[in-house]
Amino acid sequence: MNGKLYVVGTPIGNLGDMTYRGVETLSNVDFICAEDTRVTLKLLNRFGIKKPLVSFHEHTAYQICEGIVNRIASGETCAVVSDAGMPCISDPGADLIKMCIEHNIPTEVVPGPTAVASAVAMSNIPSARFAFEGFLSVTKKQRYEHLRSAAKDPHTLVFYEAPHKLVATLNDMLEYFGDRRISICHELTKIHEEVIRTTISKAIKYYAEVSPKGEFVLVVEGCPESEVGAEMTFDEAVSRAQRLIESGMKPSEACKEIAAVTGIKKGELYSAVVNIDPAE
Repeated sequence: MNGKLYVVGTPIGNLGDMTYRGVETLSNVDFICAEDTRVTLKLLNRFGIKKPLVSFHEHTAYQICEGIVNRIASGETCAVVSDAGMPCISDPGADLIKMCIEHNIPTEVVPGPTAVASAVAMSNIPSARFAFEGFLSVTKKQRYEHLRSAAKDPHTLVFYEAPHKLVATLNDMLEYFGDRRISICHELTKIHEEVIRTTISKAIKYYAEVSPKGEFVLVVEGCPESEVGAEMTFDEAVSRAQRLIESGMKPSEACKEIAAVTGIKKGELYSAVVNIDPAE
């Protein structure tokens, strides 16, 4: 092989899903860039592969990218993998492939399992067109902006979520999306694989009694066509702002958030939620 970067998909839970081509590629490259070398080592051991590993995650990506690119440019071959699924999607591998392309280094993809497509296929929610939304931010402002921007999207929406944030995310989705259909895919391809097809409100009630564990993919029904261009009434806007306040948001921030969605003036909303007469 001449110098080249291989983007190799790996199993999302069941090591038996590794492809023949994936095993062959990892066996033949000079070194492997891994998100977590401990996780990748388990995969390599399963298939009897012994190759040098370079730790390549979000905290070190920019620091070591140049060194990796220089090695490939000098003639070495490298495979980049993530802990699970396809690298370079919500993953620091995207920085590496970008730099390789900028340096005219050949790149090749070796497809593998992906949680996004697997979850959509199992969801029983329209799959002809869907939008991958990734993880929601832990920062409230960015989180709410993300949900607001996706709220009127008619396409099926796909999110990743960690167990400790699942309930909060479902509550936020109910606030911004309404009570839509949702498919909650849990531990896909693993021993305890589970797909719950329900509504957002019912999911909230379910997880109030069942503690979430493992990783989740949420497939949410898109905005109904009848609501895509619909405007929110003033009373609905006030009610929504009040719910945000009840969830812990400051009144001024809640009104600003809803004003951005509806076009209603922030001052008018603020006056209503704090029971102040706008004329005063």
